[in-house]
Amino acid sequence: MRTVTDALGLMGGVGSAAALRGAGVSRRNVENAVLLGAVQRIARGVYALPDADPLLLHAARHYAVPGCATAALAAGLWVVKSPDLPHLAARHGRAIPGCVVHRSSLPLTHLDIVCQSLRCLPPLEGLVIAESAVKKGLVQLPALRERFPAPREKAIRGLVASVRPQSGSIIETMARYLLEEAGLMVEVQANVPGMGHLDLLVDNLLGIEADGYAFHSSRAAYREDRRRWNVTVVRGVPTLRVTFEMLQGEPQVFVRMVQQALATYRAAQ
Repeated sequence: MRTVTDALGLMGGVGSAAALRGAGVSRRNVENAVLLGAVQRIARGVYALPDADPLLLHAARHYAVPGCATAALAAGLWVVKSPDLPHLAARHGRAIPGCVVHRSSLPLTHLDIVCQSLRCLPPLEGLVIAESAVKKGLVQLPALRERFPAPREKAIRGLVASVRPQSGSIIETMARYLLEEAGLMVEVQANVPGMGHLDLLVDNLLGIEADGYAFHSSRAAYREDRRRWNVTVVRGVPTLRVTFEMLQGEPQVFVRMVQQALATYRAAQ
């Protein structure tokens, strides 16, 4: 039989009495663990390990769980920035001190987390979470489309329609969104003969490559990156390298840079 501490460990350190019963832990074992101090009863029918995450403890005391961007971070989805306040989800929907609360059925699915993010966050931040969930196979696009039938959610349906599972990174998704919002035509993972796939191709003229902090994992990766760069020059595809920091902190500067580069190369043709 699984022990209380083992079961709670698999649940992230916090769990309900019903969840523990479902994991094969008897009520007597739970009560004994509480008496021994191995487990804490933090609310009626809710138990936790003494070293459980403080946010999970705070949420559980209010019969809530992490939701929206907070849950997306925990799930390993792409997130533009951590929310200023933790986002929680609860059936009751009541206010919880120091948190943003989403009224929701529990347990949350990845689809629930994505839908909360699209409704709650700025469009770019919601899109990034949605696109990463689809890319990782955690959410299916048809199911996501069906969750926004109301006329008032037309803008969200437009965001969902712009999801591109082939996007290779959060940088690509952010750059594509900003450029399309500026009225530019963007092709994702455009094929360049002899090079492979370019992250983005703007107006069939200018390449955009994501430049992450840990971009080169080895000397071989560094050489391959330089080879690809040289091929774009030979093929006449001028290419800009952009970072997450630029897209997050100076999006307007990024868009202007792309527009200026396009104007320069169009004039030279």
